[in-house]
Amino acid sequence: MIEWIKQLKTAFGVAFLWLVCLIYFTQGFRSFVWTAVSYQLKDRLKLSPSASQFVFSISFFPWSIKPIYGIMSDCIPIKGKKRIPYLVIATFMSLVPWLILGVNATSRSSMWNLVILLTVQNLGSAMADVVVDAMIAEAVRCEKALFAGDLQSISWLAMAFGGVCGSLLGGYALTNLEIDIIFLLFSVLPAIQLFSCGLVEENSMGDEVLSEFSNSSDSHLLNGKTNNLDEDSSLENKSNVSARRRKKSKKTQLMSRKVQMQSPGKGKSLALQWCQSLKNATYSLCRAFKQPIILRSMAWFFLAHVTVPNLSTVMFYYQTEFLMLEASFLATARVIGWFGLMIGTFTYNLYLKKMKLRRILMLAHIGLAFSKLFDIVLVARINVAFGVSDKTMVLCGSALSDAINQLKFMPFLILSGQLCPPGIEGTLFALFMSINNFGFTVGSFVGAGLESILNISSGSFDNLLLGISIQLFCTFIPIMLLFLIPKDATGIAS
Repeated sequence: MIEWIKQLKTAFGVAFLWLVCLIYFTQGFRSFVWTAVSYQLKDRLKLSPSASQFVFSISFFPWSIKPIYGIMSDCIPIKGKKRIPYLVIATFMSLVPWLILGVNATSRSSMWNLVILLTVQNLGSAMADVVVDAMIAEAVRCEKALFAGDLQSISWLAMAFGGVCGSLLGGYALTNLEIDIIFLLFSVLPAIQLFSCGLVEENSMGDEVLSEFSNSSDSHLLNGKTNNLDEDSSLENKSNVSARRRKKSKKTQLMSRKVQMQSPGKGKSLALQWCQSLKNATYSLCRAFKQPIILRSMAWFFLAHVTVPNLSTVMFYYQTEFLMLEASFLATARVIGWFGLMIGTFTYNLYLKKMKLRRILMLAHIGLAFSKLFDIVLVARINVAFGVSDKTMVLCGSALSDAINQLKFMPFLILSGQLCPPGIEGTLFALFMSINNFGFTVGSFVGAGLESILNISSGSFDNLLLGISIQLFCTFIPIMLLFLIPKDATGIAS
């Protein structure tokens, strides 16, 4: 383990590894503060389950438009740099809302103020996620490609560790601290992240690179790949003296072109280059996405979320108001859920990765339907008749549900990797993730609508059993749509 970390340190540098792990740890640690947000909506603002779900759906919408951040950072450099400036902006947007919520009581006592601040915070978090993914893609190119899996592994490990720590400390904080203190404590992580951005150096793009990129008909730089100038430079450094002279002559020509670009019309020319870059990137993205195999597959994952109402918020209300489960226990349940996620990943890699994706997804939805039976037994109070405690049911249901959801998510990652055409992997993969996130958001709206129709609200859970039964039935709908998934696709990335 120590030797492995030393190898990564030698390959990427301490500052880069620290920044990547910190960003992923912060993503996992968000459970520390979002649990507090749930209690703020329920106890302080007295919102109904459907209203709370509406707040969460709106505030998490920025995760559904991730390709926009990727295209912007790829096509519009800030002072010649494509990553660190955007990461600084994203971190600042992640930091400020928590500071405002912690200091200003008015901002957290109004639903719409809370919606705006939480949306800005998620905008920053989603942008940081896209930028750090692009930085990882750039870091593992060429001679560092050998460490691609290692860098991704340490990233997920940092996020899982952050999730466990956030869930454990979140329960303790809710029991012993005021909610404003929790917001301020969490803001420490984005503040450290903002400082850490200055520790990582990024090479500046020349105007000639931007010019060549904008004139290219193929958007192969969407993943942060360097152009031929970098390759030429690398080769010429290894050549003899005469090659160095040719290089010097080439640089002189490029400088001449650069001076021409810096004419009085430079501002207009630069704007045209950016517009052309954005146009080419968007065109290549749309052209790739229109391919039937990509469109149909992503349609399935979107519909798999939309057709199953999300009732997680009302179940949170039921557990805290009717079952009287304390915050510290619910935090423990989330920790169990994180371990369930790890078990799901392990099970997939060990037993399922050679199986056809259609079968994996079918088994996953059958498993999700089975996990809903835990909620039905809990709400119908059948477990009490058999002497099984509510806490046992919640823990088992949480672990099983998270493990099965991971079994469903792993094929999504594999299939996305298989379908991405060369050259635009990064942005197209971000689009895939956005479609998945947007489907989850729409599923939350559907769940909120179902709660309103059935008149399920805080203190009124008479129709909750019916709602869960409808959710159980809807879990089988995506199975009937599996014809959209490529027939021969398996769980091994090709």
